[in-house]
Amino acid sequence: MFNIGPYTITQPTVLAPMAGVTDQPFRKLCRSLGAGLAVSEMVTSETRLWKTNKSRWRMNHAGEEGPISVQIAGGDPQALAVAAANNVKLGAQIIDINMGCPAKKVCNRAAGSALMKDEALVSDILEAVTRAVSVPVTLKIRTGWDEHSKNAVTIAKMAEQNGIALLSVHGRTRADAYNGEAEYETIAAVKQAVSIPVLANGDINSPEKAASVLNITGADGVMIGRGAQGNPWIFQAINQYLATGQLIAEPSKQEVFSTLTGHINALHEFYGDYMGVRIARKHLGWYLKGQGIAKHHYQQFNSLEHCHEQIQAIENIFEQFERLKESAA
Repeated sequence: MFNIGPYTITQPTVLAPMAGVTDQPFRKLCRSLGAGLAVSEMVTSETRLWKTNKSRWRMNHAGEEGPISVQIAGGDPQALAVAAANNVKLGAQIIDINMGCPAKKVCNRAAGSALMKDEALVSDILEAVTRAVSVPVTLKIRTGWDEHSKNAVTIAKMAEQNGIALLSVHGRTRADAYNGEAEYETIAAVKQAVSIPVLANGDINSPEKAASVLNITGADGVMIGRGAQGNPWIFQAINQYLATGQLIAEPSKQEVFSTLTGHINALHEFYGDYMGVRIARKHLGWYLKGQGIAKHHYQQFNSLEHCHEQIQAIENIFEQFERLKESAA
């Protein structure tokens, strides 16, 4: 349990913001399965782009359980301040600043983790955003730009001084992207350096790993990104393990089927038939890979163009996989 301003987060697991992944349907699903908080995928600070479908979808929080946390991305302090204030008007209860994204298209615009190279600019951004809104502001960072410039502790202290309410730290530099293994010693150093809550992020894909990372870092909770793709049950599994030391049973095939089809239907309802079927494709791949179902069993899914075809295909895939298991036994 930890606080973000006036909000008490009662579970130690948080869904990380991931562009193209943590949309409203996925956030709602993960919250229903134990995530204490779900941070939205990043919204650009360039408000002229907010009229696009992509931005409208990203800024839609209808029916979500609070507190609503919205991540903003950009490199101009005043633009980020305006974006923060406008998102609060649209319902954001927490603003998260992105200084962790390693994507080239983000870093090339002097945003995301590229900001960590310019500590003076970081300070200006933190001051501008915290002054612009009355809601809590959080910050997501990496350990630094590269192995030779790890400055997460410096930026963490700067963040606390500027009124940041919580830090999320990914245990890699920007140069690492998502390669190699995350390291947690820097996160531990950040936790020791500040008094605000700190979340540990990077390679947390099981209850045992979550417990180990919390033990190493002393962090207040874990932020889970790729570990939740196709496995939204990871939140309740980690929560249970941290609370009791007991592992819960893996979801049954029926539970997986029910959750998957419910998720696919929610995507179609949210995006409409055209975009819904396309976004559903990657989620199905993550779910089935996690169930040990080989790709050739669901490749035809990518050619389907309608919701009912996708649901029928999922039913066929599960029936076929169960028959294969029975025959093998």
